[in-house]
Amino acid sequence: MAEAYIVEAVRTPGGKRKGQFADWHPADMAAEVLNALVDRAGVDPAAVEDVILGCVTQAGEQAFAFARNAVLASKLPESVPAVTIDRQCGSSQQAVQFAAQAVMSGTQDVVIAAGAESMTRVPMFTNLSLHAKEGIGVGPVSERIRSRYGVTEFSQFTGAEAIARKYGFDRETLDRFALESHRKAAAATSAGAFGKEIVPLEVDGTLRTADEGIRGDATLEGIGSVKLLQEGGVISAANASQICDGASGALIVSERALKQYGLTPIARIVNMTVTAGDPVIMLEEPIPATQKALARAGMKIEDIDLYEVNEAFAPVPLAWLQATGADPAKLNVNGGAIALGHPLGASGTKLMATLIHALKARGKRYGLQTMCEGGGIANVTILEAL
Repeated sequence: MAEAYIVEAVRTPGGKRKGQFADWHPADMAAEVLNALVDRAGVDPAAVEDVILGCVTQAGEQAFAFARNAVLASKLPESVPAVTIDRQCGSSQQAVQFAAQAVMSGTQDVVIAAGAESMTRVPMFTNLSLHAKEGIGVGPVSERIRSRYGVTEFSQFTGAEAIARKYGFDRETLDRFALESHRKAAAATSAGAFGKEIVPLEVDGTLRTADEGIRGDATLEGIGSVKLLQEGGVISAANASQICDGASGALIVSERALKQYGLTPIARIVNMTVTAGDPVIMLEEPIPATQKALARAGMKIEDIDLYEVNEAFAPVPLAWLQATGADPAKLNVNGGAIALGHPLGASGTKLMATLIHALKARGKRYGLQTMCEGGGIANVTILEAL
């Protein structure tokens, strides 16, 4: 079978809501990632045959062919096509899988998979709430769906609480996990672990290179003092992912492109899996998705050297660890979305950049990435660092 290789994988730093990147238009943020990919790879921008860009809230500045606007804001020629996709939080991870499929099929040889989300300038759910405010339609969940599942809505917050109850996680367990995320992210930043993956963005004449949401001085007491999202629950804003502005991407190429352009790959895609399950609990699907991916790859969880499991809410990676029997020491070794932020459509290639560079820094071989997604979907990608 033909192979798909990753030549570069990069991300911007994370910006807090109304924080360091509040004045960056999301198309321009995405464009900086596209520029960095071709610059660092040393490939002619005109060689890019497609840009597949993930974005969740496709409204306002992220509407109207958002991926195409990112290309038009970049140094890529206008001859490069682009498409915007939405698989919720896994949008840019799915972009990688679509790009790899194009390369492996022989349809294309050089494809950029990327993602971008400004949660400051295009707040989460505004593609729904603005219609509701104007009394247009009944929302995305039809009466037929409500009747099938016996709910009035699907809520990620309800799903997170349900997972915590199912796996027996109390608030202190979740808060300790959140604290560890901040500690690992702070240590990684101090050690320069993110240096090779970061695309700096200029703000007021200064290049910003650091993730804004990391709390190096976080304490268990401080995290525990944050108000719960629902009475009697265990989920708070402090043990959930941070709202974040950011962009990320990966350059995916064929073996033919490696030779034609003299490129050096940093990783090979070993397996791509996507599964779907219960949309009510919603966030548990990374578990069966991981099991299916490992089986298809002929691997065991012990064969994987590092894992990136998106920290949408602390119970998600904790449940994944418990169900898969994975080694906690290999999980999110440089921190996760609780500390670094979760820029929705950008998180897939963001995690991939971090995973690949962490593998290479440690001289390790295999990495597995997965994340929960709205509607009860999950992507899994297994990589081999080269």
